Amino acid sequence: MNKKAFVFLPEGFEEAEAIVTVDVLRRGGVDVRTVSLAGCKKVVGSHAIATEADITFDEAADEAADVLVLPGGPGAARYYENKNFMEYIKKSGQNENIVLAAICAAPGVLGELGLLDGRRATCYPGYESKLIGAVVTGAPFETDGNIITGKSAGCVFEFAFAVLAKLAGDEAAEGVRTAMAYRQPPTDRHCAAR
Repeated sequence: MNKKAFVFLPEGFEEAEAIVTVDVLRRGGVDVRTVSLAGCKKVVGSHAIATEADITFDEAADEAADVLVLPGGPGAARYYENKNFMEYIKKSGQNENIVLAAICAAPGVLGELGLLDGRRATCYPGYESKLIGAVVTGAPFETDGNIITGKSAGCVFEFAFAVLAKLAGDEAAEGVRTAMAYRQPPTDRHCAAR
């Protein structure tokens, strides 16, 4: 398959959203690199879990990736503070061959950059106004073209399977789901599979 993913880690990132996505993608055969936005490889998440990133953003900026994943959490505010990162995401989002995947508060970055115009998108409740130009659905996850958005840490497995399906196909995502013995939530629940 030879697909590559970058999962960005700003200080204060939501650990579950990052780690579950990394895990699911790696199980699916994707070459995943965690990328620190903290200036050094050690990054502390929103629940005080220290994580050692594979590379820094300066290193990643010189490499190509098939998917760029932005976890949310309180650290999502740090995305906006890094002008080089914002420009990198904007430029990447204009390339239909690069998938942008953001969950929780992070889809707001895509809205801010004008990348959600007319697209279906979801986010953590209360952040809907940040999804500028989007058709906001409130669904557990949305895939619209090269953009994938997720609602929250509680929906991270469905989000991660959607990212894997986009990169490797539905069969690959279903294979990982089955191997993990993942049980889809009932359809009447908050994060129901669609």
